[in-house]
Amino acid sequence: MSPRFQELGYRPTPMGVISLRRRWDPLVGEDVYEIKLDDDFLMSSAFTAAEVEVARLALAELREGPGAAPPDGYDVVVGGLGLGHTALTVLDDPGVRSLLVVEALGEVVDWHRDGLIPAGAVLTADPRCRLARGDFFALALGAEGLDAATPGRRFHAVVVDIDHSPRHLLNPSHAPFYEPEGVRRLAGSLHPGGVFALWSNDPPDSDYEHVLRQVFTGVRSEVVTFASPYQEGPGSNTVYLATAPGD
Repeated sequence: MSPRFQELGYRPTPMGVISLRRRWDPLVGEDVYEIKLDDDFLMSSAFTAAEVEVARLALAELREGPGAAPPDGYDVVVGGLGLGHTALTVLDDPGVRSLLVVEALGEVVDWHRDGLIPAGAVLTADPRCRLARGDFFALALGAEGLDAATPGRRFHAVVVDIDHSPRHLLNPSHAPFYEPEGVRRLAGSLHPGGVFALWSNDPPDSDYEHVLRQVFTGVRSEVVTFASPYQEGPGSNTVYLATAPGD
Protein backbone atom coordinates (compact mmCIF):
# COMPACT_ATOMS: atom_id res chain seq x y z
CA MET A 1 0.00 0.00 0.00
CA SER A 2 1.24 3.50 -0.86
CA PRO A 3 1.37 6.37 1.67
CA ARG A 4 -2.16 7.44 2.59
CA PHE A 5 -1.80 10.86 0.97
CA GLN A 6 0.66 12.44 -1.46
CA GLU A 7 0.48 15.79 -3.20
CA LEU A 8 2.09 15.04 -6.55
CA GLY A 9 1.78 18.46 -8.14
CA TYR A 10 0.85 22.00 -7.11
CA ARG A 11 1.09 25.08 -9.31
CA PRO A 12 -0.56 28.51 -9.50
CA THR A 13 -2.22 29.23 -12.85
CA PRO A 14 -4.25 32.16 -14.24
CA MET A 15 -7.39 30.13 -13.41
CA GLY A 16 -6.33 29.39 -9.83
CA VAL A 17 -4.10 26.94 -8.00
CA ILE A 18 -4.20 23.49 -9.58
CA SER A 19 -3.11 20.44 -7.65
CA LEU A 20 -2.76 16.71 -8.24
CA ARG A 21 -2.97 14.35 -5.30
CA ARG A 22 -3.02 10.64 -4.70
CA ARG A 23 -4.65 9.16 -1.60
CA TRP A 24 -5.40 5.67 -0.38
CA ASP A 25 -9.16 5.22 -0.10
CA PRO A 26 -10.27 2.28 2.05
CA LEU A 27 -13.82 2.49 0.64
CA VAL A 28 -12.66 1.59 -2.86
CA GLY A 29 -9.58 -0.34 -1.74
CA GLU A 30 -7.11 1.42 -4.00
CA ASP A 31 -5.28 4.66 -4.69
CA VAL A 32 -7.52 7.49 -5.86
CA TYR A 33 -6.10 10.27 -8.04
CA GLU A 34 -7.72 13.70 -7.87
CA ILE A 35 -7.22 17.02 -9.63
CA LYS A 36 -8.39 20.19 -7.88
CA LEU A 37 -8.60 23.81 -9.02
CA ASP A 38 -8.41 25.84 -5.82
CA ASP A 39 -11.00 24.05 -3.65
CA ASP A 40 -13.01 22.76 -6.61
CA PHE A 41 -12.66 19.07 -7.51
CA LEU A 42 -12.23 18.70 -11.28
CA MET A 43 -11.58 14.97 -11.62
CA SER A 44 -11.42 11.88 -9.44
CA SER A 45 -10.44 8.37 -10.45
CA ALA A 46 -13.11 7.13 -8.02
CA PHE A 47 -15.76 8.27 -10.54
CA THR A 48 -14.92 7.49 -14.16
CA ALA A 49 -18.10 5.93 -15.58
CA ALA A 50 -19.40 9.09 -17.23
CA GLU A 51 -15.95 10.09 -18.55
CA VAL A 52 -15.80 6.70 -20.24
CA GLU A 53 -19.40 6.79 -21.46
CA VAL A 54 -19.14 10.22 -23.11
CA ALA A 55 -16.50 8.79 -25.47
CA ARG A 56 -18.15 5.40 -25.93
CA LEU A 57 -21.53 6.96 -26.72
CA ALA A 58 -19.99 9.44 -29.16
CA LEU A 59 -18.30 6.71 -31.17
CA ALA A 60 -21.39 4.50 -31.11
CA GLU A 61 -23.51 7.42 -32.33
CA LEU A 62 -20.99 8.09 -35.09
CA ARG A 63 -21.20 4.54 -36.38
CA GLU A 64 -25.00 4.50 -36.29
CA GLY A 65 -25.36 7.94 -37.89
CA PRO A 66 -25.77 9.03 -41.51
CA GLY A 67 -22.10 9.61 -42.23
CA ALA A 68 -20.16 6.91 -44.06
CA ALA A 69 -17.29 5.44 -42.04
CA PRO A 70 -13.97 6.63 -43.51
CA PRO A 71 -11.89 3.74 -44.83
CA ASP A 72 -8.80 4.82 -42.89
CA GLY A 73 -10.54 5.52 -39.56
CA TYR A 74 -12.03 8.32 -37.49
CA ASP A 75 -10.35 11.54 -36.39
CA VAL A 76 -11.45 12.56 -32.89
CA VAL A 77 -10.76 15.57 -30.69
CA VAL A 78 -11.27 15.53 -26.93
CA GLY A 79 -11.64 18.82 -25.09
CA GLY A 80 -10.18 18.40 -21.61
CA LEU A 81 -7.49 15.91 -20.60
CA GLY A 82 -8.09 15.55 -16.85
CA LEU A 83 -7.05 12.10 -15.63
CA GLY A 84 -7.22 10.76 -19.19
CA HIS A 85 -10.14 8.32 -18.96
CA THR A 86 -12.07 9.86 -21.87
CA ALA A 87 -8.98 9.85 -24.07
CA LEU A 88 -8.17 6.23 -23.13
CA THR A 89 -11.68 5.16 -24.12
CA VAL A 90 -11.30 6.80 -27.53
CA LEU A 91 -8.01 5.02 -28.12
CA ASP A 92 -9.56 1.68 -27.10
CA ASP A 93 -11.67 1.90 -30.26
CA PRO A 94 -9.79 0.27 -33.16
CA GLY A 95 -11.70 2.43 -35.63
CA VAL A 96 -10.01 5.61 -34.40
CA ARG A 97 -7.20 6.84 -36.65
CA SER A 98 -6.14 9.90 -34.66
CA LEU A 99 -6.88 11.60 -31.37
CA LEU A 100 -6.13 15.22 -30.51
CA VAL A 101 -6.56 16.12 -26.84
CA VAL A 102 -6.78 19.86 -26.13
CA GLU A 103 -6.03 20.89 -22.54
CA ALA A 104 -5.84 24.49 -21.30
CA LEU A 105 -3.63 23.75 -18.30
CA GLY A 106 -0.09 22.88 -19.29
CA GLU A 107 0.43 21.47 -15.80
CA VAL A 108 -2.05 18.66 -16.52
CA VAL A 109 -0.28 17.81 -19.79
CA ASP A 110 3.07 17.80 -17.96
CA TRP A 111 1.75 15.46 -15.24
CA HIS A 112 0.74 12.95 -17.92
CA ARG A 113 4.03 13.24 -19.77
CA ASP A 114 5.99 12.91 -16.53
CA GLY A 115 4.13 9.73 -15.54
CA LEU A 116 2.47 11.20 -12.45
CA ILE A 117 -0.97 10.19 -13.76
CA PRO A 118 -1.35 6.50 -14.67
CA ALA A 119 -3.07 7.13 -18.02
CA GLY A 120 -0.14 9.22 -19.20
CA ALA A 121 2.03 6.21 -20.04
CA VAL A 122 -0.58 4.88 -22.46
CA LEU A 123 -1.54 8.22 -23.99
CA THR A 124 2.02 9.37 -24.65
CA ALA A 125 3.05 6.00 -26.10
CA ASP A 126 0.20 5.71 -28.61
CA PRO A 127 1.26 7.21 -31.97
CA ARG A 128 -2.38 8.07 -32.75
CA CYS A 129 -2.59 10.45 -29.79
CA ARG A 130 -1.36 14.04 -29.53
CA LEU A 131 -1.65 16.08 -26.34
CA ALA A 132 -1.86 19.79 -27.11
CA ARG A 133 -1.93 22.71 -24.72
CA GLY A 134 -4.61 25.18 -25.74
CA ASP A 135 -7.86 26.86 -24.79
CA PHE A 136 -10.45 24.51 -26.28
CA PHE A 137 -13.21 27.13 -26.11
CA ALA A 138 -11.15 29.85 -27.78
CA LEU A 139 -10.18 27.42 -30.54
CA ALA A 140 -13.76 26.23 -31.01
CA LEU A 141 -14.96 29.81 -31.40
CA GLY A 142 -12.02 30.91 -33.55
CA ALA A 143 -11.73 31.05 -37.31
CA GLU A 144 -9.01 28.38 -37.65
CA GLY A 145 -10.66 25.56 -35.72
CA LEU A 146 -9.66 23.12 -33.02
CA ASP A 147 -6.24 22.04 -34.26
CA ALA A 148 -3.85 24.96 -34.00
CA ALA A 149 -1.30 23.01 -36.05
CA THR A 150 -3.72 22.43 -38.95
CA PRO A 151 -6.07 25.38 -39.52
CA GLY A 152 -9.48 24.40 -40.85
CA ARG A 153 -9.12 20.73 -39.93
CA ARG A 154 -12.39 18.83 -39.44
CA PHE A 155 -13.09 15.88 -37.17
CA HIS A 156 -15.54 13.00 -37.10
CA ALA A 157 -16.24 13.45 -33.38
CA VAL A 158 -15.74 16.22 -30.83
CA VAL A 159 -15.98 15.04 -27.22
CA VAL A 160 -15.92 17.64 -24.42
CA ASP A 161 -15.45 17.12 -20.69
CA ILE A 162 -14.36 20.43 -19.14
CA ASP A 163 -17.07 22.50 -17.44
CA HIS A 164 -19.33 21.07 -14.76
CA SER A 165 -22.30 21.70 -17.08
CA PRO A 166 -23.50 24.21 -19.69
CA ARG A 167 -24.69 26.36 -16.74
CA HIS A 168 -21.90 25.76 -14.24
CA LEU A 169 -18.71 26.94 -15.89
CA LEU A 170 -15.12 26.88 -14.73
CA ASN A 171 -14.64 30.30 -16.32
CA PRO A 172 -17.19 32.86 -17.58
CA SER A 173 -15.27 33.12 -20.86
CA HIS A 174 -16.61 29.66 -21.79
CA ALA A 175 -20.23 30.86 -21.94
CA PRO A 176 -20.34 31.75 -25.70
CA PHE A 177 -19.55 28.13 -26.56
CA TYR A 178 -22.97 27.10 -25.24
CA GLU A 179 -24.88 29.76 -27.16
CA PRO A 180 -26.26 29.43 -30.72
CA GLU A 181 -23.31 31.13 -32.43
CA GLY A 182 -20.85 28.99 -30.50
CA VAL A 183 -22.72 25.85 -31.50
CA ARG A 184 -22.63 26.93 -35.15
CA ARG A 185 -18.90 27.49 -35.00
CA LEU A 186 -18.38 24.11 -33.36
CA ALA A 187 -20.36 22.41 -36.12
CA GLY A 188 -17.89 23.88 -38.60
CA SER A 189 -15.17 21.72 -37.06
CA LEU A 190 -17.09 18.51 -37.78
CA HIS A 191 -17.42 16.51 -40.97
CA PRO A 192 -21.01 16.12 -42.20
CA GLY A 193 -22.59 13.45 -40.03
CA GLY A 194 -19.97 14.01 -37.33
CA VAL A 195 -20.91 13.79 -33.65
CA PHE A 196 -20.63 16.23 -30.77
CA ALA A 197 -20.74 14.78 -27.24
CA LEU A 198 -20.67 16.76 -24.00
CA TRP A 199 -20.34 15.57 -20.40
CA SER A 200 -22.38 17.37 -17.72
CA ASN A 201 -22.63 16.90 -13.98
CA ASP A 202 -26.20 18.28 -13.98
CA PRO A 203 -29.49 16.66 -15.06
CA PRO A 204 -30.57 17.10 -18.72
CA ASP A 205 -31.17 20.73 -19.62
CA SER A 206 -33.98 21.23 -22.15
CA ASP A 207 -32.91 24.83 -22.84
CA TYR A 208 -29.44 23.67 -23.88
CA GLU A 209 -30.95 20.91 -26.01
CA HIS A 210 -33.00 23.61 -27.76
CA VAL A 211 -29.80 25.54 -28.53
CA LEU A 212 -28.19 22.41 -29.98
CA ARG A 213 -31.26 21.71 -32.16
CA GLN A 214 -30.82 25.06 -33.89
CA VAL A 215 -27.73 23.61 -35.59
CA PHE A 216 -27.54 19.83 -35.05
CA THR A 217 -29.83 16.90 -35.74
CA GLY A 218 -30.55 13.88 -33.55
CA VAL A 219 -30.05 15.85 -30.34
CA ARG A 220 -30.62 13.80 -27.20
CA SER A 221 -29.45 13.36 -23.62
CA GLU A 222 -28.29 10.14 -22.01
CA VAL A 223 -28.29 9.87 -18.22
CA VAL A 224 -25.35 7.78 -17.04
CA THR A 225 -25.76 6.17 -13.61
CA PHE A 226 -22.98 4.66 -11.54
CA ALA A 227 -22.41 3.19 -8.10
CA SER A 228 -20.83 5.52 -5.55
CA PRO A 229 -19.04 4.28 -2.44
CA TYR A 230 -19.67 7.65 -0.79
CA GLN A 231 -23.46 7.82 -0.92
CA GLU A 232 -26.57 5.70 -0.70
CA GLY A 233 -27.95 4.93 -4.13
CA PRO A 234 -26.38 5.57 -7.53
CA GLY A 235 -24.86 8.79 -8.79
CA SER A 236 -25.68 10.19 -12.22
CA ASN A 237 -24.28 12.46 -14.93
CA THR A 238 -25.59 13.54 -18.33
CA VAL A 239 -24.13 13.07 -21.80
CA TYR A 240 -25.47 15.29 -24.61
CA LEU A 241 -25.23 13.88 -28.13
CA ALA A 242 -25.78 15.73 -31.40
CA THR A 243 -25.07 15.03 -35.08
CA ALA A 244 -23.81 17.55 -37.62
CA PRO A 245 -26.10 17.87 -40.65
CA GLY A 246 -25.02 16.27 -43.92
CA ASP A 247 -23.95 18.10 -47.05
